[in-house]
Amino acid sequence: MHTKTFVAASVGLGLLTLSACGSTDTKGSADTRTVTLVSHDSWAASKNVIADFEKQSGYKVRVLKDGDAGQAVNKAVLTKDNPQGDVFFGVDNTLLSRALDNGLFQPYAAKGLGQVDPAFQLDADKHRVTPVDHGDICVNYDKAYFTEHKLKPPRTFADLADPKYKNLLVTENAATSSPGLGFLLGSAAQYGDKGWEGYWKKLKANGVKVVDGWEQAYYQEFSGSSEGRKAGGDRPLVVSYASSPPAEVIYAKKKPKTAPTGVSDGTCFRQVEFAGLLNHAKNPKGGKAFLDFLLSKQFQQDMPLNMFVYPVIKDAKVPAEFTEYGPAVKDPQTMAPEKIAANRDQWVSSWTSLVLK
Repeated sequence: MHTKTFVAASVGLGLLTLSACGSTDTKGSADTRTVTLVSHDSWAASKNVIADFEKQSGYKVRVLKDGDAGQAVNKAVLTKDNPQGDVFFGVDNTLLSRALDNGLFQPYAAKGLGQVDPAFQLDADKHRVTPVDHGDICVNYDKAYFTEHKLKPPRTFADLADPKYKNLLVTENAATSSPGLGFLLGSAAQYGDKGWEGYWKKLKANGVKVVDGWEQAYYQEFSGSSEGRKAGGDRPLVVSYASSPPAEVIYAKKKPKTAPTGVSDGTCFRQVEFAGLLNHAKNPKGGKAFLDFLLSKQFQQDMPLNMFVYPVIKDAKVPAEFTEYGPAVKDPQTMAPEKIAANRDQWVSSWTSLVLK
């Protein structure tokens, strides 16, 4: 879900071997003892959890990170006949139909699906994808800025178009970024098929800034993140995640009593993230084992503090920090996958013409 890992040492494009003893050859999964995972830049898991999978399964795990979620999905579609790996993780409900319509995945019903809430199983009849996590795309705000300027933070989509918040918001490109697309869909859910364009005209007139991806928006432009402050970020509003405030606390060198950022809970859109076994995978058996692992209680409970998303299996515990520093969103905007599929490309095209030109 997401590009939201707050780990200081980010890994760029290229192969990352998570096993201490893993090989560094670049032959991909022609070696059937290796499982290659293709993902977005936010993929993160504890080394000991991956090591346990490797020990129990006999497979080494290799990870290929391919940029923001939108970029990673697009690249996977372009390379579908000769895929870069065995499993793809990181396609969400906003881009799911693009992946499925392009025949990216082969069916596999992962062990553990019985523990997954049916609301997250958006391909339940064919099992081409396995739900792995969920979260909410929301506007975050810099508490210090709004206190200093004696200004109430915005709560709703409508508030963001108010002149008192002029030149304060940064969002991501809906054509290249998963949170950017989610924010667009949230506005379409709020204002309807015919109303969302008028809303974005107001946002544009109110000085919304658009950047390519989440990492640039959050770490460079947003004044509320620790990295953004160092980089001279001057936008106190950013499209991010409801789980971003807990991350700010957890990764702070000196833990504050409360999160330095807050969530505008009337701006949220529910995101569900999936993994799937790639068509033409060189190691389908290993890929299936890895999909089973993604629904294991061990991985599901490890995931929140690594990728700042919520587990999908019913008996997985959520870390206390999530509820303490970032309460769950009660009523996020949602949209049926069929509606997203029918409108997404046209909406993104219209949005691009309206906002970027």
